[in-house]
Amino acid sequence: MVAEYGNIFKIPELKRKVLFTLGMLMVYRLGVFVATPGIDVEQLRRMFDTSSGTFFGLFNMFSGGALENFSIFTLGIAPYISVSILIQLLTPTIPALEALRKEGEAGKRILTRYTRYGTILLALFQSFWIARGLESQGLALYTGWQFRITTMVTLTAGAAFIMWLGEQITERGIGNGISIVIFSGIVARMPGVLASTIGLARSGEINPAAVLLILAFAVCTVLGIVFVERSSRKIPVQYPKRVVGGRLAPQQTQYMPLKINMAGVIPPIFASAFLTLVSSIFSFSATESWREIGAYFLPGSWAYLLIFATLIIIFSFFYTAVIFNPIEVSEQLKKNGGSIPTVRPGKETADYFYGVLSRLTFWGAIYITLVCLAPQEFYLNVGATYFSYVFGGTAILIVVGVTLDTASQIESLLVARNYEDFMNQTAKAGAKLPPGFSGTAKGRLARK
Repeated sequence: MVAEYGNIFKIPELKRKVLFTLGMLMVYRLGVFVATPGIDVEQLRRMFDTSSGTFFGLFNMFSGGALENFSIFTLGIAPYISVSILIQLLTPTIPALEALRKEGEAGKRILTRYTRYGTILLALFQSFWIARGLESQGLALYTGWQFRITTMVTLTAGAAFIMWLGEQITERGIGNGISIVIFSGIVARMPGVLASTIGLARSGEINPAAVLLILAFAVCTVLGIVFVERSSRKIPVQYPKRVVGGRLAPQQTQYMPLKINMAGVIPPIFASAFLTLVSSIFSFSATESWREIGAYFLPGSWAYLLIFATLIIIFSFFYTAVIFNPIEVSEQLKKNGGSIPTVRPGKETADYFYGVLSRLTFWGAIYITLVCLAPQEFYLNVGATYFSYVFGGTAILIVVGVTLDTASQIESLLVARNYEDFMNQTAKAGAKLPPGFSGTAKGRLARK
């Protein structure tokens, strides 16, 4: 498939999707450098450089570097992610929301509308407290409600635009738009952070041997993530003899792959967004006692490690249950005549899936927790603070996960295109097609 990537720009549909995605990301990256009016940006940057122990590094990572410029995209995608978490948590517990989820596309559109409204309200709330915090720390060029309202409108509009941009990438581009936006913000900062880390080694602030150890640890982390993300548990599924294309097809055994990490990058994104939201509220508070409480939600403290690990495990189980319903899967297998060897169809099949899924999710949650915490703590202990935010476990997991998912989507489009070309050539040649295939000009696989 590596050689096939050269054909991306030879396929018009795929070319449009890739160029549209790149264009949207270019707009996003340009917006990162548009500063919010009324802010002393130079003083903010000086505070940012001397505040590596605060939440700024974590928040700046998810905003793609927008925080240190205090751009119109400072809030980033965090409000949208936080509201999405809340909607998904409330859906199973509120009958009205659960009914909307079961209505299909119509209900999904209504839930999406609720998410958008919630994003705007949360962005207004966050931007208000950020404005108050900037005033209390002397970073505002002018104070009062004029500055607060200006900041609220600007930051909320930026968050709404990023939300719209992510949705457009999902619908008309390649990959999951929200993940792609976060991915681009992290990747854009990697070269600069890597160069600054090497510069610290040259100046003697960090031992050069420690830098080599850091880079080796980062490479091993990437290799480990790729290995686990590509691993899966294959469950055999048998289908009885069927008549396909006028012929009796023999009994088939197929495999249903269940990934070890079925939740992907969603748990660390949700957990980081939650901690970022809480720490931002506490850190920009005008009272010292609130800022002291906010310190427990920052990297490096034992409370942060415990809360972050707990949130990752909770979101792993929750999101896996959302995307994979054993009861629905077992019913689909039963309708199609499929069965798992030595397991009866129906309830026993669902119970079997529950058992397998619980074990996979447990080990997947442990894997995500170790990947997100171990590298970051290692980098912090050797003194590479900025490196820990951009090359830490959470960031690397997001980058690798989004890269693999996007590559898989591109591969699927390439395979579908190659298959259609093969069927068209076969139909034009008048060759006899195998049983189960359609011989029309746009031949498709008829066997399911």
